[in-house]
Amino acid sequence: MYYNEDTIIYVNGAFVKAAAANTGLYSQSLHYGYAVFEGIRAYPAGDSTRIFKAEEHFDRLRYSAGVMKIPFQYTTKKLTELSYEVLYRNGFTDAYLRPIVYCSANMSLSKGKEAMLAIQAWEWTNGYLSNKMRVMTSSYQRPNPAAFHINAKVSGHYVNSILACQEAKDNGFDEALLTDSHGYVAEGPGANVFMEKNGTLITPPPGNILQGITRATVIEICRTLQIPVEEMSFTPEEMRGADAAFFCGTAAEVVELASLDNVPFARPWTDTLSYQIQQAYKCRVLGKPFSSIDQTQPAYSSF
Repeated sequence: MYYNEDTIIYVNGAFVKAAAANTGLYSQSLHYGYAVFEGIRAYPAGDSTRIFKAEEHFDRLRYSAGVMKIPFQYTTKKLTELSYEVLYRNGFTDAYLRPIVYCSANMSLSKGKEAMLAIQAWEWTNGYLSNKMRVMTSSYQRPNPAAFHINAKVSGHYVNSILACQEAKDNGFDEALLTDSHGYVAEGPGANVFMEKNGTLITPPPGNILQGITRATVIEICRTLQIPVEEMSFTPEEMRGADAAFFCGTAAEVVELASLDNVPFARPWTDTLSYQIQQAYKCRVLGKPFSSIDQTQPAYSSF
């Protein structure tokens, strides 16, 4: 699914075939989830390929390693160069990149003594999430920010995501929506969330979420298109029946939500500002211009 006998990846200083790569069974990362990673998209750009916001992603990878006290010396520039080389060696243009920093053998609960880097890539068709997702409020909450570095992208944190996502699927939904420890909406298992009410986009504030790079891009788009956007806390009850809502993330891009807890969102998707943002985001990642919001859209009902 992710590689074949010809796929090339980068592992700790060398370009090797994915089928021949291996890692140790005594790694801290395997036993304790003590690793950091990124998910990055590359898009076609004429006859070549372009990694979207490479600097932001690799800066965050280095930040994640730092706060987790994992020794890691690669620069953002070098990480970018290696990633383009992986894409080139595989002939990929529309692809997903997964750099991961993992640790050597160590069975103690102490900081990493040695770190390795792997950069993998595979062709992408945006199969992670699809539009019109039916979402349920999960019984699982996001980790307490006093217990984890939640603004770091740490492998072990995603056990929480697996539990929430599988709970939703077991209950007949497509995906989960997680709250924070205070009961406010936080994010999806692997994506940030926005809701639309009365012509304003609203997203949970920093503090209990991973502040995604796609989330930041959506806020940039809102400001460019003069769409009001606010970072504020809200509950699942306040979100149910909103005008529209969407998940956003590197893999997901901008994904329409059809309902929350079987309560449909009120407006037809193509009549919403959220739809306009979805289209603008597609243009942004492909390096294409996008026009301003159509000012003839119907007025919104009161909040």
